[in-house]
Amino acid sequence: MASLRCLCLLLATATAATSPGRLVPYDLLYADGVRAYFARDWGRAAELLQRALHSYAGLRAARRACRAACRREAAFLGGPAAEPWEAALFGRVLQRADCLQHCLGRRLGAAPSAHRASPTIRRDFEQREPYNYLQVAFFQLKKLDQAVSAAHTFFVANPQHLQMREDIEKYRRMSGVKSDNFRDLEATPHWEAYEAGVQHYNADEYLQAVARLEESLREALSALEECRALCEGPWEDEDDEEEEEMQPGLYEAIAAHYVQVLKCRQQCVLEIATKPGRISATEDFIPSHLDLLQFAYDQVGNQALAAECAASYLLFYPTDEPMLEKMKQYLTELGEDTAVSARESIQHYVQRSLMEKKLIYYAVEHLGGTFNDPDLWTPDELIPENLKEKYREDQEKQKQETLDMEESEKRGPLPFEGIAVTMDSRRMNGTQRVVFDRVLTESECKDLLRLTKAAGEAGDGYRTRRSPHTPHERFEGLTVLKAMQLAQNGDVDWRDAKLLLQASEKSRKIIESYFTPDKKLHFSFTHLVCRTAVDGEQEGRMDLSHPVHADNCLLDPEGQECWREPPAYVYRDYSGILYLNDDFQGGGLFFTEMDTVTVTAEVHPKCGRLVAFSSGKENPHGVWAVSRGRRCAIALWYTHSQEHAEQERVKAEELMERRAMEQDQPDEEERQAEHSGRSSSELPVSSSGARPTSRRHKPGSDRTQQPKELRARDEF
Repeated sequence: MASLRCLCLLLATATAATSPGRLVPYDLLYADGVRAYFARDWGRAAELLQRALHSYAGLRAARRACRAACRREAAFLGGPAAEPWEAALFGRVLQRADCLQHCLGRRLGAAPSAHRASPTIRRDFEQREPYNYLQVAFFQLKKLDQAVSAAHTFFVANPQHLQMREDIEKYRRMSGVKSDNFRDLEATPHWEAYEAGVQHYNADEYLQAVARLEESLREALSALEECRALCEGPWEDEDDEEEEEMQPGLYEAIAAHYVQVLKCRQQCVLEIATKPGRISATEDFIPSHLDLLQFAYDQVGNQALAAECAASYLLFYPTDEPMLEKMKQYLTELGEDTAVSARESIQHYVQRSLMEKKLIYYAVEHLGGTFNDPDLWTPDELIPENLKEKYREDQEKQKQETLDMEESEKRGPLPFEGIAVTMDSRRMNGTQRVVFDRVLTESECKDLLRLTKAAGEAGDGYRTRRSPHTPHERFEGLTVLKAMQLAQNGDVDWRDAKLLLQASEKSRKIIESYFTPDKKLHFSFTHLVCRTAVDGEQEGRMDLSHPVHADNCLLDPEGQECWREPPAYVYRDYSGILYLNDDFQGGGLFFTEMDTVTVTAEVHPKCGRLVAFSSGKENPHGVWAVSRGRRCAIALWYTHSQEHAEQERVKAEELMERRAMEQDQPDEEERQAEHSGRSSSELPVSSSGARPTSRRHKPGSDRTQQPKELRARDEF
């Protein structure tokens, strides 16, 4: 069978070369394109990869169009009343199957089975992998604008890809690259319109907001229909285990497949509500359009359309009191006798969705299985009691987590004397925030500042460069491992490098005892960072030293959400900054609300001051511009996960231990020599001529260090 399919595919490829109406299977084109790429045949690689993308889009378009056409041609309603129901139903099923077979054959120019790609190939296209190859091919062909567009298109869907992040930054620095070259070639129209509409809405530009939000709603409903059409198969992702468990009976098999289709259709709303490159969907995506539109129409004086949008919104949430009040207001303004109805497209969407949910819940209750309802607006009476019980259990779990959080606010005793809590969460208008003073002495701050100066003069590991966040500051950073390596080479004082380890460990113990006395904190990353104002570039400056962000999630101010997903450091639990000086202007830390604009608290740097806070969405923060001088601090991140413990620190501690042991080694050797009656020169040596020294190995010390590419964007 495999050889027969290969022969058929080769024939299809050959035929397609002479028949422009036929689509070559995209997996064949993709495979040939990748082969050309690795053969460094850049022109052929670019051509084949572009054709593969075109074929993939054509296949999806053909499936959507044929299913829509055959649904009209072979509708399930309207069969002869006297005809037995099985003949009426299955006659239409067979008619639709025949219609699809012929329609797809005409549009694709070959049997539809020739276009069934492997799961790996399908996943590559879903994740835009062809654009990864294309950007290199275009770059080699010196087609810079197309290379940039391909790179940007891939990066939008894969923001965690470190190499592409680096490539994008290189493109930005290249002469000849324009800002409009950074185009998403796979952009979804409804997301572009939605984000533009929300921006106009937030700027009180309601006429422009209405136009873009209406466009977004229209395109979103269209995208929803396309997604639903593709849910009808072919089912190429079924697990073998599921096939083994499937009942062999006719009706059981039909029911199982049909319920899968219904579940897929319900999940389509999540697909259109998920921005490319994100994992989590925007909640209430369709209803939120109507909510924004009703307010915007009201602001521009169109109460009739405002009432229509309000009525449409109430289809989702019929008991929403604020919207009911708005509806009363609109009816009063329009006249009590005015007939106001919801939009027909929204009525159709809600009615169809409720019917499908009812069937799915019936199947789950009587035939087993699970269903993760994507909508918050599903009526409670539609959900079976056993699923309601599970929901109540989840609510109890969330309540317990809240209680655990409140319990964690009960602080443990500090492990060192003389340290003062200057500001707590209450005084800082937030949660899980604190400021400690007198963590370091003036002398210790001077020693660590001396370390930054010596590391800079060594010219390694502490290079001065422009800040990754602003062109108006220079940025320097030193890790604990690099400090130890510089000390080993004699470039910095061992005592200063050791103090960096000790100061950061002291901070860890303080933060752990205050926030999580019963749960160990591990270092995630430690960085001695200095930011220096660039002379002559501060006048009229409007930017920040570090924009507002959260440390373990991607902040979305417009959606009032923080997405805990890559490329954010999702494993980080607590953060800290230990300041070393205050002889500069600006550079203070500030906390905000989720909107990134409303400042809730500020912390002014000074020697020995440690600010600590939880790393999540409850603590968005940024750094004011350093307008004069040089600001130095130790940036600290911690995790409860030992798996993500800082491996550079393990290596740095090993170097420090080896240094200590080497200092003690001569005395030990002399004692051993006296005991054995030999001189120290007679002790065994390694093949390199040096006497062997023991080295303590710690679990996990062979792990790779944290990727350097991600560090620069995440410093305080």
